[in-house]
Amino acid sequence: MTFLVTGAAGFIGSNLVHALRTQYPGSKIVSLDKLSYCGNLENLADLKADPHHAFEHVDIADRAALDQVFKRHQPTVVFHLAAETHVDRSILGPEAFIENNVQGTLVLLQAAHALWAGDSSARFVHVSTDEVFGSLGSTGYFNESTPYDPQSPYSASKAASDHLARAWRNTYGLPTIITNCSNNYGPYQFPEKLIPVVISRAIEKKPVPVYGQGQNIRDWLFVGDHCDALILAAQKGQVGETYCIGGDNEQKNIDLVGLLLDTVDELQGHAAGSSRGLITFVQDRPGHDLRYAIDASKIQKELGWAPRTEFKVGLKKTVQWYLDHQAWWMRAKSKEHRAFENEWYKNRA
Repeated sequence: MTFLVTGAAGFIGSNLVHALRTQYPGSKIVSLDKLSYCGNLENLADLKADPHHAFEHVDIADRAALDQVFKRHQPTVVFHLAAETHVDRSILGPEAFIENNVQGTLVLLQAAHALWAGDSSARFVHVSTDEVFGSLGSTGYFNESTPYDPQSPYSASKAASDHLARAWRNTYGLPTIITNCSNNYGPYQFPEKLIPVVISRAIEKKPVPVYGQGQNIRDWLFVGDHCDALILAAQKGQVGETYCIGGDNEQKNIDLVGLLLDTVDELQGHAAGSSRGLITFVQDRPGHDLRYAIDASKIQKELGWAPRTEFKVGLKKTVQWYLDHQAWWMRAKSKEHRAFENEWYKNRA
């Protein structure tokens, strides 16, 4: 097999590339990324000398360049992860989310269809989010039958891309599989999402912003477990099906932040609880969904997948990774990103 991973220099994408290399040591892997602000070639540096790995610096919205990549490498499985993903950025600038998440997905589907027309053995795994389903109350879970109800420009753009993937299956016979996952955490996550923001700001002894009173609830999934599920979906998943992937691990934001800060203190040898004084409550995000939680029973029953990483173990691994790779996230926090971060939180103080 030849695997093509879009968004491969990003967080989940780079973890997926490494998981594929472990599980398929002799297979060809093509990492494709346009290297926007959150794409980082350092995430793939250990594969630089791998003769079975190729990197393509390509924007998925560029049809001519994509066609050349498909022609040159003849991929048999596509994992589509390339996307703008930060809700806050989508509120400030939704245009990029429509261009990349909707138009880019359209172009990628067209390129795959042009190569695979009539090939039922190929697979296009479209990786999406539980945010397309909107917000839950205090009870209930998202599953594959939950109606779409996106509440932010980001989730609306991902919902549109999901519908395109389904349409290309139903209209053109493209062998697509859709996955919707809960919040991921782990190594290589760009320091604009909640967990790396908390860790990096705690290390820097900067205020740690928490929206509202921190009562929003998310279901957390270790990125390695998510990658296992994606590979399993490509191996055994049924074409045309959707699989919800969750960590069965709901946490209030304020509880998660406290646990992260305590873990940073523990691993740095600081007095227990000393970093909790950094917590700063800020104005809530517009349209902030209250709760996400996933019922992952379908993928568990049909494909035999279940999350393996206990939350506190995974969280400790993640904090240790950021402590060990401070140069990585300091470089990732470019001048442009720091300016965005400072302005966004200043406006919510």
